[in-house]
Amino acid sequence: MRTVERDIENYLVDAVERSELRHSPFDHIYMANVLPRPEYETLLSSMPDRRSYHELRHRDAMRADGHSTRLRMYLYPELLRQLPSEQRRVWASIGRAFCSRELEQAFRRKFRSVLEARFGKPVGRIGLYPVPILLRDQPGYRIGIHADAPTKAITVQFYLPADERQRHLGTIFHEGETGELAERQTKMPFLPASGYAFPVSLTESWHSADRTEVADGERVSMMVTYYVADTILGRIKYRLRRAGMRVGLHPRG
Repeated sequence: MRTVERDIENYLVDAVERSELRHSPFDHIYMANVLPRPEYETLLSSMPDRRSYHELRHRDAMRADGHSTRLRMYLYPELLRQLPSEQRRVWASIGRAFCSRELEQAFRRKFRSVLEARFGKPVGRIGLYPVPILLRDQPGYRIGIHADAPTKAITVQFYLPADERQRHLGTIFHEGETGELAERQTKMPFLPASGYAFPVSLTESWHSADRTEVADGERVSMMVTYYVADTILGRIKYRLRRAGMRVGLHPRG
């Protein structure tokens, strides 16, 4: 592995390992200072043009004109060939780090208790498949309270604001889906080089994002979602889906 990729991977793993495991309102971590300032500024200055993204079409993100407020770009290295060489180098390094075994193992260790309780077996035997993406949420984006699909095992989001003025745009964690429990909430500050992660629980990991306004500007972030791939067919499914992306066959959600 190239030195720059190893450095990024080490930064990400270190951010996971030094983060406190919080248990309220459900198990999660909040990661601060994920990347050193020079590396973080390189990411911001290497942001791909909006033409490199496609729309992520889910109900809460749709505008009245039929377009989505959420733009997505997959960070698999083989899908970044259309980018200028320097941008491709930067984002391919991020993509490889997101898909690294070392980062996956760090999350497995951090969330071992919840994952083993959900799947009923040792954490090392749970099959996972990482999907890394870069997101640009346009004004008007929101998502209602949900716990994430059962096909997901771990959800991770890294925030990419230029400064602290978008602090209020962070993801909101809830104690429940409706009523008083939904009103009890904890917000993850949307700060530079920060992020959060949680093991998906079908009955506990309720979260949402408030609708953004024009004055808020774009809400830019990276995500890596670890999907459940516990069987040979499951692993083949995600590999075929990745291969399909090369010819523009992007999953709807």
